[in-house]
Amino acid sequence: MRAKLTLLSALAFGTVTGAIATACQTYDFEPVEPLAIAQTTVEETIQARSRKPNIMLLVDTSGSMTDPVDKSDPDCKVSGSTDVCGDSEPCNTAICPTRWTELQAAVPQFLSDSGKFVRFALTTYPETGGSTSSGVSCNPSTANSVRKDLPAAEDDDSLLVHANSINDIIQGIPNAGPLRPFGGTPTSLSLRFVGGLNGMQAPDRENFVILLTDGLPNCNPDNVNDGSNPTACKCTQTGATACTGTFSRRGCLDMDASVTAVRELAAKKITTIVIGFGTETAEGSGPAVLDAMARAGGFARTCEAGETTCGPNDPCDPVTRLCSRSFYQAGNQAELADALEAISKKVVNPEPCLIKLDPSQLPSDPKLIVVYIDGERTLTGDNSWTLEDRGVLFNGNACERIKASTPDSPIDIEIRAIRQR
Repeated sequence: MRAKLTLLSALAFGTVTGAIATACQTYDFEPVEPLAIAQTTVEETIQARSRKPNIMLLVDTSGSMTDPVDKSDPDCKVSGSTDVCGDSEPCNTAICPTRWTELQAAVPQFLSDSGKFVRFALTTYPETGGSTSSGVSCNPSTANSVRKDLPAAEDDDSLLVHANSINDIIQGIPNAGPLRPFGGTPTSLSLRFVGGLNGMQAPDRENFVILLTDGLPNCNPDNVNDGSNPTACKCTQTGATACTGTFSRRGCLDMDASVTAVRELAAKKITTIVIGFGTETAEGSGPAVLDAMARAGGFARTCEAGETTCGPNDPCDPVTRLCSRSFYQAGNQAELADALEAISKKVVNPEPCLIKLDPSQLPSDPKLIVVYIDGERTLTGDNSWTLEDRGVLFNGNACERIKASTPDSPIDIEIRAIRQR
């Protein structure tokens, strides 16, 4: 006795019949048991996909950025002392790389590879004005901190030149001496500053902030906690006078306000991507703080379909595809370069007319897929779309329509695929 068509089977049967009728061929189909057929429906509203995203690099230039990447390295010891170079004495970066020199080595490739596809800008924090006085160590970003604003041009060559000029600025910040990284980590107030910049309010393109920090957020004069309550304060400073006097509140961990600042950016449709660099963000309170910020920012790390891990000791939820650690963590140049490359692959869109599909979403037969553009079924062809292993690639007039889309004139695309199990 034949089984009755399930709703899913009926959908599949109807879709396949429509596809075959269009092709003027006749096939016989047998009804199937439940779960024998899976239907994938991918719906996407495209708004100005061709418009390149804004990415504000918000780079931590606090004093700890001049610390060694590996504090246990004997070459990083101060001569005649057990102290580590960095704060007390500049490191010899030829034999003892610091976080700053490793960052300088990692960013050129990222900016060069992504430069044509992104409108980059650069802001640093804290804003010390080149001073190494404690009075400016907690100043958040200001207009003076915007080392390079968003570009006016949109063409590939101009954007690449602009991105490379940002690299020149980063390379020009010395590891030691005047204008070196110095001060605390006023993360929450600096995030609010960049979120208020006019260029980051663009409604016709995606807006991102890449927060690259090596320390825990602090320097908030309005922190609800102070050093008189060590349990609540979670002091981020060291020494006998830590979290006292002027730094009674500024020295305390500023987690809540930093997460709130990221949420405020998200409310403005600004996505925050969080990169932790160094040991402070990988241990202690670091992972919990940066993880909360990354989740609030809307760019939590994910794994690919079928993967069960995002790395060592970092399992991936098979349903949500969210990694256990939501932020990107790096401890040296190579790891930072890998993190930046992974972000680039998710943000940069060199193929605006490709809608990617996971292998599990692809049809089991090329005939078992239909595509609707603005509610109208569209046949495959040189002037519409083709099916690839990566997904559906639109071409000809269909691609031009996608590139010409705007928030006021979006394009609705629906892809239905049948996969026989």
